[in-house]
Amino acid sequence: MALLMEPGSEPLTEGEKADLEGIAAIKESAAREFKEEGNRFVKMGRKHYAEAVECYTKAIAQMGALSAPNPDGSVLFANRAHVNLLLGNNRRALDDAEQAVRLSPSNVKAHYRAAKAALALDLLPLAASFSRRGLEQDPANEELKKFLAQVEAQQLEQDLQRAKVAQAVSTAKDLAAAIEKRKLRLGKASFQELTGVKKPKLDEQGVLHWPVLLLYPEVMSSDFIEDFPETDLFSQHLDVMFSASSPPLPWDENHAYTREAIELYCQADEGTLLSKSEMLRCLLEGTVDSKSLPDSLDEEDGEHDTGKGSTVTPSREGSTKWIRVKEGKTLQEALQHKDYIVPAIPVFFVVSRKSSFYSEFKAGNWSLP
Repeated sequence: MALLMEPGSEPLTEGEKADLEGIAAIKESAAREFKEEGNRFVKMGRKHYAEAVECYTKAIAQMGALSAPNPDGSVLFANRAHVNLLLGNNRRALDDAEQAVRLSPSNVKAHYRAAKAALALDLLPLAASFSRRGLEQDPANEELKKFLAQVEAQQLEQDLQRAKVAQAVSTAKDLAAAIEKRKLRLGKASFQELTGVKKPKLDEQGVLHWPVLLLYPEVMSSDFIEDFPETDLFSQHLDVMFSASSPPLPWDENHAYTREAIELYCQADEGTLLSKSEMLRCLLEGTVDSKSLPDSLDEEDGEHDTGKGSTVTPSREGSTKWIRVKEGKTLQEALQHKDYIVPAIPVFFVVSRKSSFYSEFKAGNWSLP
């Protein structure tokens, strides 16, 4: 009897051949019934999709080991791929559709469903490939043509976005290298509520141009310099801002903040130093979606670097240490002070020797609220 034959052995008698043909017919009939039942479940709606998948799975099992070409097997896998797509099981749908294509390359529906699953998985090149291969089988298929156009449009958009991200990362790395070359210490941003997301720029001559925030601690008012080249002297900007022809500051009723009376300071040893990867992310903030940034940014940190910055606090408890900024120095010289941490962009405090607030500030008795 055929049921007692060893696996892989050939039938020897006419009876054994007849038995095998009968078994094959029974399995073929069962597969057809399971397939038709699965089709009925699909038509009954979403509540019955799981039952449809089960029926197609049973039908496939009746087919045994499948080798190409096998159009009937291809239809079963394509049908199960269809239901998996409806259920959102996109990976399973892609696996089934790929099997359907393997068993019958002329199955256009299989190509289409493979393309849809690949698109759902954001595998755009694969989705385009299946669409084109499907059109090779049916060049007039309008549905596939529209789908391919959709995939190609998304692929173009994705390529443009990747190019934008790559350019932004390259620019940020150039900035980070320039900052490190100057031995500047970059820290976490402060006062973004006043400045928004601002960052330095590197010009073609290799000069850093910084946005600079000036704070008047006496009244917590501020001024903002959009473009302060690192090679500029502070006096150049102060001469313009506090010239004799400039109106007094609106809150300066006593006219204490005059050109000859003002002094500039920055805060010493205050802030959280950024690691290399954190610096890059800081310099990239506001340029591209953070979710689109490559994971390789985190590899910028050294082998023993945790990727987290370190916090630096003033050495004297209960007081703030201030660094006097000399007007005859360049911005770069000021930023290179060994005790200064740049809070993403330079921040300097403006006080007046004519103001009663001056002595309190100089004594270190004032601190940021």
